[in-house]
Amino acid sequence: MDHGLAELLGELEEFGHANDTAADDRSRKMLNITHDTGVFLALLIKACKARNVLEIGTSNGYSTLWLADAVGEGGSVTTIEKAPHKLAMAERNFQRAGLGPRIQQIAGDAGRFIASCDAGAYDFIFLDSDREQYADWWPSLQRILADGRLLVVDNAVSHAHQLEDFNRLVAASDGYLDSLSPIGKGELVILKDT
Repeated sequence: MDHGLAELLGELEEFGHANDTAADDRSRKMLNITHDTGVFLALLIKACKARNVLEIGTSNGYSTLWLADAVGEGGSVTTIEKAPHKLAMAERNFQRAGLGPRIQQIAGDAGRFIASCDAGAYDFIFLDSDREQYADWWPSLQRILADGRLLVVDNAVSHAHQLEDFNRLVAASDGYLDSLSPIGKGELVILKDT
């Protein structure tokens, strides 16, 4: 990671913390991943040589920058966000980082978007969005994740109660292997092992 991007990420960490401490309205919070989660995601993407990444839940683009840096030249990140003010903020951060060409922003409903994607379209998926919807999205997520690839779910420890239905579906699905990592707010790593 180059020095400029590392500095920008540090700035966004400080902004996210200060903003979330001051904001009463949940929709105004950034709810960014932790720094160690960013490192973990980058490590997974690089180890798997993932080139086509899907992120559900852009916020201000902090996590997206980790993903876009990790995919390297020729890789791409598609990121979905429905809050207009966060989309605009993320776009500015992508341009500041010089990673805009690697990132495709999608405004709107994630469920609708993933239902329209081709089978095996993504070799890495990161979920950091509306946890109550993950169970409904599971059939589409299974279809669009390429064989032998990873899906990572954030907040798997901090909001475990909101993921109970999703976790049950994953456990009942043949051909998937999962492991819970205590990094950050808890990362559930799911391998499509078919």
